[in-house]
Amino acid sequence: MTPIPDHPEARRYAVEGMSCDHCVLSVREEVGQVRGVSAVAVDLPSGRMTVSGDGFDDEAVHAAVAEAGYEVAS
Repeated sequence: MTPIPDHPEARRYAVEGMSCDHCVLSVREEVGQVRGVSAVAVDLPSGRMTVSGDGFDDEAVHAAVAEAGYEVAS
């Protein structure tokens, strides 16, 4: 895991099912509301999402992605 400058913790996830910019926006908005998350970057072509912050919970990130209508790949 490569840390993002100015953020104490960064994790990467693969998100399945995104096909457009609206999908990316939905995922970013939902995950951005997770406690401890300070930034969310989503790359549509690769389906990769980088979440940074301090003390956020993986299960909460997975639930936020599901709330947006997508799934974190295992």
